[in-house]
Amino acid sequence: MSLKSERVAAIVGVAESDLGKTPGKNVLQLQAQAAKLALEDAGLTKHDVDAIFTAGNWAWAPNLMLAEYLGIQPKYTDSTNIGGSSFEAHVGHAAAGIKAGLFDVALITYGSTNRTKPTNSSFQSPLTAQYEIPYGLPTPVGAYALAATRHMHQYGTTSEQLAEIAVATRKWATLNEKAYMREPIEIADVLNSRFIAEPLHLLDCCLVSDGGGAVIVASNKVASKLKKKPVWILGHGESHSHNTITNMPDLTMTSARESGKAAFEMAGISHHEIDVAEIYDSFTITVLLTLEALGFCQPGEGGAFVSGQRTAPGGDFPMNTNGGGLSYCHPGMYGIFLLIEAVRQLRGECDVRQVSDANLALVHGTGGVLSSTSTVILGRD
Repeated sequence: MSLKSERVAAIVGVAESDLGKTPGKNVLQLQAQAAKLALEDAGLTKHDVDAIFTAGNWAWAPNLMLAEYLGIQPKYTDSTNIGGSSFEAHVGHAAAGIKAGLFDVALITYGSTNRTKPTNSSFQSPLTAQYEIPYGLPTPVGAYALAATRHMHQYGTTSEQLAEIAVATRKWATLNEKAYMREPIEIADVLNSRFIAEPLHLLDCCLVSDGGGAVIVASNKVASKLKKKPVWILGHGESHSHNTITNMPDLTMTSARESGKAAFEMAGISHHEIDVAEIYDSFTITVLLTLEALGFCQPGEGGAFVSGQRTAPGGDFPMNTNGGGLSYCHPGMYGIFLLIEAVRQLRGECDVRQVSDANLALVHGTGGVLSSTSTVILGRD
């Protein structure tokens, strides 16, 4: 993408709300807190916002409720909900809308009280759940366990290799004062933690937390006037392959293959140019499958790719640098926090966990039971 185009888009503000346990705040308050902070980060106000994007299971029409609560009457709205990958999709949609001249400033938000006030959400509608849940499949962890079991059978992947991801991510979390879990762990700790759905142990699984986040996307016309250097949206792609895990075409290959290909082609860059990767880590197997599907390694090579703490601080493939959904936070739909961290890395705002000379970042969300994927490539220059 040429940044000299007439209308291109950038992320100009990011923020999260209070995280962890937030018994004194509801979903709207968490989103409002994050939105206010993100707008301040950008040097904008709510009066500059002319498009709203949000997703969640907390309302039948979340955009309507959020806009009313914030006092914003947008001229464009998008409530696309494809699970945890929704917000990477929102960034892509916002960039397309800006390019088309439909609006100039988009507010993307998410909020959840999944820890203190969990909702009765389901990854599947009753129409499809009837074919799996009555037979004992726990959702979503059982679906991911099936994928992990298949990958182990087909390629020889080991629990120790999955544990490498959890340990590396926790090392990043120890450097992030906002992370919920900061106590160092070792591979043995992961393997000795109880099974949740074999072969996935407790420490292979994401947190359950409260929290909200917000991202501000603006046109280059607006971005050029703001106080911080914009982070440009260079490429994006999205796809989904199934709803129920029973109907996943291949348990070892996700639609990241399609969304990643689209994002790389639009950005016009190669895999080796990526400086930092923020990849959805609902479970350790999610990361391994994603790395393979995106093309950072070949199918079956994910275990070897992450071994030796390659993705940890000091490794040659910095990944999930805030501690990820495994150790930082995971309110239910984690994708917005991947974007927040990527922007901060490209701005050089991450202090002791800063990746040196980070210029290009890949952000990838996964939703449902390995069902949907969205990929965004961001650039500092």
